[in-house]
Amino acid sequence: MLRQAIHEIVIATRGRGCHEFTDQVSALLHREKFQTGLVTLHLRHTSASLLIQENADPEVRRDLERFFSRLAPDGDALFQHTCEGEDDMPAHIRTALTTVNLSVPVRGGEMTLGTWQGIYLWEHRLAPHQRRVAVHVIGE
Repeated sequence: MLRQAIHEIVIATRGRGCHEFTDQVSALLHREKFQTGLVTLHLRHTSASLLIQENADPEVRRDLERFFSRLAPDGDALFQHTCEGEDDMPAHIRTALTTVNLSVPVRGGEMTLGTWQGIYLWEHRLAPHQRRVAVHVIGE
């Protein structure tokens, strides 16, 4: 029988960078006993994003950060929206270029992620934040 569940995961960030939360999503799937279906994640913020990325070599995530620092540098004179500091508008640009939604199929009670894939919240602000991710699971 098809059923669904919705939960929220709160992730405390330490500031800019990637914070993996694959295990939290997996634990939720196991608690709810879903065997097949789809898990959808929605980040409820505009200055952070979600991504599926390599979880083996941390240099991949550092390289992404270096690339985006070049693409949308903090304190760029181009930006007028600086209400919350020099990292305010660059954080919004980073989010606009990435995503706040992810969907992952579930098979055999597990997400169908690849061997080296992990689910990350990518904090784009310099200061620590409490980020909220809505998790919707539909399936059997």
